[in-house]
Amino acid sequence: MSVLKYQSQSVAKLYFIGAIALFVGQIVFGLCLGLQYVVGDFLFPAIPFNQARMVHTNLLIVWLLMGFMGSAYYLIPEEAETELYSPKLAIALFWIFLIAGALTIVGYLAVPYATLAKMTGNELLETMGREFLEQPLPTKLGIVAVALGFLFNISMTLLKGRKTSISLVLLMGLWGLALFFLFSFVNPHNLVRDKMYWWFVVHLWVEGVWELILGALLAFVLVKTTGVDREVIDKWLYVIIAFALMTGILGTGHHFYFIGLPGYWQWIGSVFSAMEPIPFFMMTMFAFNMVQRRRREHPNQAAVLWAVGTSVLGFLGAGLWGFIHTLSPVNYYTHGTQITAAHGHLAFYGAYVLVVISMISYAMPTLRGRLANSQKAQSVEMWAFWIMTIGMATMVLALTGAGILQVWLQRLSTNPTGYMATQDQLTFFYWIREGGGVVLLIGLLAYLASFFIGGEPVTEASLARERAERLGNGAGYQASPARRAH
Repeated sequence: MSVLKYQSQSVAKLYFIGAIALFVGQIVFGLCLGLQYVVGDFLFPAIPFNQARMVHTNLLIVWLLMGFMGSAYYLIPEEAETELYSPKLAIALFWIFLIAGALTIVGYLAVPYATLAKMTGNELLETMGREFLEQPLPTKLGIVAVALGFLFNISMTLLKGRKTSISLVLLMGLWGLALFFLFSFVNPHNLVRDKMYWWFVVHLWVEGVWELILGALLAFVLVKTTGVDREVIDKWLYVIIAFALMTGILGTGHHFYFIGLPGYWQWIGSVFSAMEPIPFFMMTMFAFNMVQRRRREHPNQAAVLWAVGTSVLGFLGAGLWGFIHTLSPVNYYTHGTQITAAHGHLAFYGAYVLVVISMISYAMPTLRGRLANSQKAQSVEMWAFWIMTIGMATMVLALTGAGILQVWLQRLSTNPTGYMATQDQLTFFYWIREGGGVVLLIGLLAYLASFFIGGEPVTEASLARERAERLGNGAGYQASPARRAH
């Protein structure tokens, strides 16, 4: 069992470190936003709410994209059984992406948004001002350039090597991600068309092509940690992505309910959105099935925990919490409330945050010359998973409670309460949400600490030594589960 099969996989390390650093930044700004909900002048006027929110959401997108790219650079050479086409290009694109992202964040914080638009030539091609797509024109162009360079690199690697279902599904997801981002450059004056094209980016990313990336990464980690035959995993993967695309593409209709499109979208959106939990439930069954059928006990049990957590929390967040307010008669009352925020937080955490961390948890030890971290380090990492998940669960339950009360006071009561008066009634829930965010940050810091915890890591040499001891002691020797060979 080798540690790093192809030397060019090492470029993934840069992307993983950059992604986790940006993740920390995202959580810090999220905590600032949470405080601004209950302490209105917190950090004002230095960092107004709208600027902090842009940074929080943009950091989420950038660090996940960086995590996807690092995962692809690690996965594709191993699946294709060949070195990466150009490791130097991968390293150069990382620094371009990181610097462009950092400068954009500085721009958000340093000057008013309208000033930033004038400074960056927004009048040449008006693309700014839309949620999640606030990036200035030069940044958007930079993202396209980085994406094209990245896709060229991994596509050329795949073309010269072995093709597997995992690598092809991942490549399809990554190409789809890049193509749908092009709609961010379309900003028509007609508000209905504008919202349509906006959802073509936002929805068809997170409920379309990103699900292909999710499925491929999860399948890769399970292949490596369980030893289950690829044929079995391939069948699951094909069925999952078929359902994900069928429900996700037509499920875009649940964003078309009230933006001026024909009424039949209420039926299409409701029916297919109600089916969206199916692929996530299948993903949960898939993960548990593979772990139960495993042929080996991989020494990296922390990575297995993150992978199983991805499937379960992805189903809860993207599936169950999405389902509770996706039908148009329900969405009529819940749209834009804290119920939406609860769904968004748990869906992103369960489906995408955890799958990137699963990949990092599996790959980083090999990038550091070992099969798995020490038992002590893995124990801390597993505690980090539970602390982060408890923190997120606290946030989501608080937001759900806030959303239910908000719907009742604002939209169902016979004497509706005004928006700001309603917000005052939700303060209790917002404080609980802030506490959950603090717990999440503590869990994330514990995860970072696990990288620096000592103890004997699991290496090929330690496994060989253990095999020799086992042979020497005869049948009476029993290796610990975390140390059994691949």
